Amino acid sequence: MDAPDPKPVLNNVVEAPVAELRRARRARIVKQVRVRPSDPRDDHFEDLSISANASKHGIYFVSRKSNYYKGMRVFVTFPFASAHDPMNCEYLAEVVRVEDLPSNKFGVAVDLKMTLNMNTPPKPGSRA
Repeated sequence: MDAPDPKPVLNNVVEAPVAELRRARRARIVKQVRVRPSDPRDDHFEDLSISANASKHGIYFVSRKSNYYKGMRVFVTFPFASAHDPMNCEYLAEVVRVEDLPSNKFGVAVDLKMTLNMNTPPKPGSRA
């Protein structure tokens, strides 16, 4: 695969193309997501938002809450249906980007660090 052409020369300086930082491709997935702060020093809130896209390692969603900041650790439940849905999967994640959007909304990108609950059936022969 050919490398992208460098940006045009301005005052004899060539700018290199910006490297892609994502580890996996994103898919447009529109599902409800629940986000809560994991650090007790942060004010508690529960944000029910809608994802715009997701990958194996992260989720981007739009929120009306201004509580998010880069580096914030959060619990993310994705996809979220109800608090007692056994199919909920909760992750520990870190906010890696917060964007100001029109209409007092914010675009929030989180990096999924680890799964906190895997709803997997017991192994055959084990006592549950």
